[in-house]
Formats: sequence, C-alpha cells, structure tokens
Amino acid sequence: MLKRTLLHSAAALALGAVFALPAAAQDKPVKIGVTAGPHAQIMEQVKKVAEKDGLKIQIVEFSDYVQPNAALAAGDLDANSYQHKPYLDQQVKDRGYRIVPVSYTVNFPIGIYSKKVKSLDELKEGARFGIPNDPTNGGRVLLMLQEKGLIKLRPEAGLKATPLDVTTNPKKLRFVELDAAQLARALDDLDAAAVNTNFALSAGLQPGRDSIAQESAKSPYVNLIAVREQDKDKPWVAKLVAAYHSDAVRQFVKTEFKGAVLTSW
Repeated sequence: MLKRTLLHSAAALALGAVFALPAAAQDKPVKIGVTAGPHAQIMEQVKKVAEKDGLKIQIVEFSDYVQPNAALAAGDLDANSYQHKPYLDQQVKDRGYRIVPVSYTVNFPIGIYSKKVKSLDELKEGARFGIPNDPTNGGRVLLMLQEKGLIKLRPEAGLKATPLDVTTNPKKLRFVELDAAQLARALDDLDAAAVNTNFALSAGLQPGRDSIAQESAKSPYVNLIAVREQDKDKPWVAKLVAAYHSDAVRQFVKTEFKGAVLTSW
C-alpha cells in the first residue's frame, strides 16, 4: 500500500510539472521592437500598464526602419511598433513578410525643417531638398509638397510617388534621397528636409516650434502594432493592445509631446 501511495504521489508530481510548463513559458517577456525616440518612450509607458495585467514586455530599440520588420519576420521579436500601414504594405509586398497589423497607435505629422529659410516660399530655385529614401515615406513627402503647391505629380503615382513622378517643379527643387534617420543630421548640407517626427524629436527639433511646414492632420500614415500572422489572435496581443490604448498612455502622449504626436484611439 505504501509503495502504491508513493507511486501515485510521484505520478501526481510529474503531471503537475507537465502542466506547470506552459505557465512558466508565459512568464517569458514578449519582445517588442521600436525605433528610438517617441516610440520607445511610449512603449516604456505601455510596459508599465501591461505589467499590471500580467504581461511582461522587453523593449528592443532600433535605429532604422528596415530591421524591426526583418527581426519580427525572423522570430527575434514578437511584435513591433514603429511604422504606418503604407510602409508595412510595401515591406510585405517587397519582402514577402507574413506580418499583419493588429492595432493603430499614434500619428506623427511629418514636418519640413530648414536652417537656411523660414518658409517654403523662401526656397530658392535649385534648392536641395531632402526626402526619405524608402518608397512610402518618400511618396508621403512628395504628396505633402504637392499639397503645399511646390510641385505637381502624375495623378496615378498615388502614395508611392517618387521624384520621377514630378511633372511640375517651378523652383526646380533637387531632391536628395537619404535614409529617414539621417535627414535631421543632414540639415547643414541641405536647404530643407522633410523629417519624420520621431527622428526630429530625437535630434532636438520640436515640430510645433521648429518646422517651417507640417503635414495635414488628415493622413493615412497612422502608426500601428504589427505581429506575425500566426500570432494575431494570441491572448498576449490583446493585452498589449489594451495596455497601449489605456488612458494612462493617452495622457502621457498628450503631456509629453504637446501635439507633436497624436493618439489614434
């Protein structure tokens, strides 16, 4: 009888250990890729809120727009939070990533900055104008310049416009295509440049104070949280989104960025 009791106890302990494994696995933090600057700052606040709901987050910072999607697709990240949908759509098309958006986050109206002029009207003929070299952000800037009356684009170019789609350019602007993260640092060598808000803030530029023009608030370029397709319905994703969309995070964005970053929920 004693032997049988010991066997039953051993079996129960073993079974308990088996069922304990998934719980232990859930204690592993989810890795979220962000770009340095506002996305990282906001995710730090999301991390605090998520921990109260039992979700641990490890934030991984990147200095460019390409690597966060590559790392997510390779399984080195569980999610990322740094890009808008036109950019993600282009990356999926170009690279075949099985990455999907699960929630919108914040909007960063892109701004134009200059150390040489105080308005777009002051740009001289042949001015060197910096734009991002990735298709979606580059097209975004060209559309903004068209909206401001500096150029005209082929109507069919749409969101993916490039300098080759410019049909009218009265000031004969010379477009200098650089990595988005480099544009703020290149202002000394350019007459003006369009800089994404997160990179502008990282460089000490305040959009409301320092930009000579800004993108319209009505924009398709709201940022999002992305995950691998097979993970989109997992419980941790819902917890992540709920934490991001919390009142605490909304208030942080409003207080910290003073209108340079807008919440989309």
